[in-house]
Amino acid sequence: MQAEYTGRQLSITPALRRMGDEAIGRIAKLLPKVVGVHIVLTSEKYRKTADVAVKMRAGKIVGFAESNNMETALREALERAETQAIRYRKRQTAIKRQPKDEKLQHEVLPVRARKASRTRSETAEPENGGARTTTNGKRPSKTMVPVTVHTFPATRPIAEPHIVRSLDSVALRPMTIEEAVKEAEFRDREVFVFRNPEGTLCVLHRKRDGKMELIEAP
Repeated sequence: MQAEYTGRQLSITPALRRMGDEAIGRIAKLLPKVVGVHIVLTSEKYRKTADVAVKMRAGKIVGFAESNNMETALREALERAETQAIRYRKRQTAIKRQPKDEKLQHEVLPVRARKASRTRSETAEPENGGARTTTNGKRPSKTMVPVTVHTFPATRPIAEPHIVRSLDSVALRPMTIEEAVKEAEFRDREVFVFRNPEGTLCVLHRKRDGKMELIEAP
């Protein structure tokens, strides 16, 4: 997979290109159906940034890092993109291996066959005054049927919610959607809350398929 490089106030050296191609080769083996890769390197006076974007048919993976050295920034951005690719691969494998819900088959309890009861003609006295049939004073036995008894608690226990406050999931300054996506990836957050330049409250949420869902508060 060949990556597209863009240098802003910087010329792409063979060493940087070699480092990027090797990492993109490893990432392409982890992700299915990679459409394209774009690496943007920006050089400022005291700040070097690297932005790696891997596009797939099912979503997009972004790795962003900054440092005072361009090689360090590019290496960290590639490592973050590779970490997200590994996490995406594990999530897809877990979804595929999850078995379908199967209906539970209820076990049929064995029931003893009921003996045929005597007819009234056998127990009644014959009209011609013949001998009565007797049972020797014993009552006929009853068929025993096993019964399963279930016990239920009087009150259902209610689990108390475990709430932990998170300050890393909230942006302290207004951001664009692109900046919010990069910041969420940089902080490794599945949910990220921010305000856009118009002041609207927005929420970024990563779905199971790897796509980022944008929710705007009314």
